[in-house]
Amino acid sequence: MNDISMEVKNVSLRVPAYEQRERSAKSFYSTFIAAAFDPPVRSYRTLLEDISLSLKSGDRLAILGKNGAGKSTLLRVLAGAYSPYRGSVVAHGKLQALLNISLGFNVDATIKENIYLRGAAMGLSIKECHEIIPSVLEFSGLQGRSGDRFRVLSAGQKMRLGFSITTEVQNDILIMDEWIGAGDAEFFEKAQARLMGKVNTAKIVVLASHSMMLLRHICNRAIYMEEGRVVADGDLEEIIKKYIPQAPPPAKTAARPKNIGDDLLEKL
Repeated sequence: MNDISMEVKNVSLRVPAYEQRERSAKSFYSTFIAAAFDPPVRSYRTLLEDISLSLKSGDRLAILGKNGAGKSTLLRVLAGAYSPYRGSVVAHGKLQALLNISLGFNVDATIKENIYLRGAAMGLSIKECHEIIPSVLEFSGLQGRSGDRFRVLSAGQKMRLGFSITTEVQNDILIMDEWIGAGDAEFFEKAQARLMGKVNTAKIVVLASHSMMLLRHICNRAIYMEEGRVVADGDLEEIIKKYIPQAPPPAKTAARPKNIGDDLLEKL
């Protein structure tokens, strides 16, 4: 598919919130009775408001903003984890979200069964899941343990397995929240190399990060968010200069490296 793109039109997201009225507590009993007969009131909070974006092949979009601005929420809407209250998100191309690689496992299932489960959640067929099992086990260092239950793995092994499954297949559109540092120090280097390879070969990348160095190495465009709205969309350096003046200036280099992963891995 040559016309890889993502269209976000007038997206708003509301979520329910439950608020309890303030009341004085004269005793434990009176507090208990008041809580039983005075249930919380449901209201709605708007997390995203009227967001529109148009992404095409070659776009490397940085999502900037202060904590609580809605960056991670927008990523989850783009990934399909949250359904917008109003508006639409249409992706033309295979999309992969690297948001939380540790979620979605069944602790009572075997490692092999969990590869099938996660693969299916990623949109892979049974045949495709079967084909990736050897390479997932090899990359995660879990060869010979496909029949072990997930619950017996250490935290590091679980992280390595999640990363290996999630990054096994190359996709057209890559959505990331921060930069994934997976597993122990021994696993870190090859994980970072694989991750940068995915970034380099994806047609569209959307990344939220607090690392200006990382964003400058990867992204060519940025949006800045405030209170769930996009207030600016344009060149990355212009957005940084206007909205994040305290950010250090970009490093002076002779030229952007052809394979940005080689340069970046030495600095992360």
